[in-house]
Amino acid sequence: MLLDADDSQLVLVDYQARLMPAIADNAAVLANAVRLAQLARLMGVPVWGTEQNPSRLGENAPELRALCDRTLAKMQFSAVEEGLGEWLRPPAKAPQGNARSLPKHLQKPPEEARSMIVVAGCEAHVCLLQTALDLLEDEFDVWVVTDACGSRTDRNRDAAFDRLAGAGAELVTTEMVAFEWLRTAEHPDFKAAQALIK
Repeated sequence: MLLDADDSQLVLVDYQARLMPAIADNAAVLANAVRLAQLARLMGVPVWGTEQNPSRLGENAPELRALCDRTLAKMQFSAVEEGLGEWLRPPAKAPQGNARSLPKHLQKPPEEARSMIVVAGCEAHVCLLQTALDLLEDEFDVWVVTDACGSRTDRNRDAAFDRLAGAGAELVTTEMVAFEWLRTAEHPDFKAAQALIK
């Protein structure tokens, strides 16, 4: 199955000021996260951020935070435990109107939540892992962007990827996400997206 921009949401987990210097290959990890957020904004994909204990670890990198629709401060390692699921799948709104409203066949159907969750973050084996596993448990389709994820050691990062793949998450790269969201070189945002990737 390919990613669909119209059914996707992007979740960026804990790219925080006091955490990033300890992350292996942190400059590339952060650059890919920013690239993902820019691509998402370009293509109308909602972007959500999370921050673990921001009073101690600081906020997300400013260039990334500015691209998020909202940022969730959390103490639990899994952002789902702190309410991320409600952001991704908001509760259905009660029907508006009275007995004189439009007949059912003319009413607009309620909008379905976007079920494809593209997720990346730090540390891969802690907050990213626990958030992604909870999203899978909540029956979202989860894509983990490996080149935008990091841990203090490659061994911890790779162990997280092995576990996530075994649990049913799809492992992808930033470029895979971009080209699946585009689907064609004729997409109106192709040139702008290509400039972000190069």
